[in-house]
Amino acid sequence: MATIVFTIANQKGGVGKTTTAVNLAAALAELAIPVLLVDLDPQANATSSLGIEKHEGKSLYGPLRGEGSALDLVTQTAVPNLSLIPSEEDLAAAEIEIAQMENFLLKLKGVLEPIRASGSYRVVIIDCPPALGMLSMNSLAAADFLLITLQCEYMALEGLGQILRNVERLKSAGINSSLELGGIVMTMYDGRTNLSRQVVDEVRQHLPEKIFETVIPRTVRLSEAPSFGQTIFAYDATNPGAAAYRRLAGEVVRRFGLQ
Repeated sequence: MATIVFTIANQKGGVGKTTTAVNLAAALAELAIPVLLVDLDPQANATSSLGIEKHEGKSLYGPLRGEGSALDLVTQTAVPNLSLIPSEEDLAAAEIEIAQMENFLLKLKGVLEPIRASGSYRVVIIDCPPALGMLSMNSLAAADFLLITLQCEYMALEGLGQILRNVERLKSAGINSSLELGGIVMTMYDGRTNLSRQVVDEVRQHLPEKIFETVIPRTVRLSEAPSFGQTIFAYDATNPGAAAYRRLAGEVVRRFGLQ
């Protein structure tokens, strides 16, 4: 079956993007779906969240510059069925260097072609930097679907419009005419506040077909797990955050026909 590439992007930091990338990838892997997580953020938070050490030369920096293959960088994680292409600080230089190359928006797409062709993974999830820079735009050009994480606060809605406009620009320019908004994940939900409920309701009103039913709750354990190099399932399998990401994975499986 064909590989589906998802990118999880949002130009705003602190909205649960990496938490969602890591735990959605792990939850899909739990369902025996072979998943590759690509850490495209030079901060390497997804890498450390899975307990993988950062090492120079292990990120996509080389392949993005035409040196080496992405397949050689794949690292097995402690989670069965979940592999990782790690990140490290050198990747920050790619933001500048890619911009000076020909077809600069299509570099990542070319780098990921051998991974698609290998047939080793049903799902590839790209975790982007918290900015719509060169790396994030490359991820949008390489993906089949964009998944947006939105924090349950009003400022988040402004960012939603901005990223959707960028998607339309890429499509109309012919950079990635098949890119679709795969879904919106509402994160850091606090059911005790009117604000959280109002923001979810507003997104449901505007994009009813795209918002996932599952909302990710604000929990301390979800915030703590990365500092131990663990997914929420390894750190606290009974936490409401773990249950939420398992439900989200089920929705993703059904929406995209993954099983």
